Amino acid sequence: MADRIGIFGGSFNPVHLGHLIMAECCLEQARLDRVLFVPAAIPPHKQDQQLAPCNERIEMLRLATSGHDRFAVCSDECDRSGVSYTLDTVTSLREQFPEADLSLVLGPDALASLPTWRGPERLASLVTILALERQGLDNLETVLQQPALRQVLPAGRAEQILAERIRVPAIAIRASEIRDAVAAGRSIRFRTPRAVEQYITQRELYRSSPGGGFTDPEAAGPADG
Repeated sequence: MADRIGIFGGSFNPVHLGHLIMAECCLEQARLDRVLFVPAAIPPHKQDQQLAPCNERIEMLRLATSGHDRFAVCSDECDRSGVSYTLDTVTSLREQFPEADLSLVLGPDALASLPTWRGPERLASLVTILALERQGLDNLETVLQQPALRQVLPAGRAEQILAERIRVPAIAIRASEIRDAVAAGRSIRFRTPRAVEQYITQRELYRSSPGGGFTDPEAAGPADG
């Protein structure tokens, strides 16, 4: 049987417990064999904002996923550098794992913006879309009724996405708030893994100003355009 691989992209600036919980929900509910965390080099919709260096975000992801044998970090977008387009990433992963069943993890906002991405029809033909729905916060049915989105999805795909949605708890953790807390000298314990917290302290990340001067990856799924 082919491996079922979930692709979970974003800025991860920094990775936090909400990301890990969402990935675990995808593993269990979609019966994935593994989840690849793919940090973006430059998110297309956020080119005017700065990010912590790729190597720092990759290392924080490795620390966060260490010990979980079904989580892995994929550095493809950082290795390519430049603007990170999900179509390029999925095409590359399809070449690396030709027999795998690839699933793209998207939050509601990312899913709604799919028509503005590069090659959305081609992208939808290469992967299964796993849409996240946070309890009490999101309504995927409304998102999937948008005409522009339905136009780029293959026939019947919207219904499939809805039927196979990943239900996750409403986790009130945002990367921007973690950066703000670090800049203000407040604790970030219990919002990101302890090893990541210690790494941020040791490397003196996000201390320059409130917000740390870095962008936010809030939409679950590759930060695309």
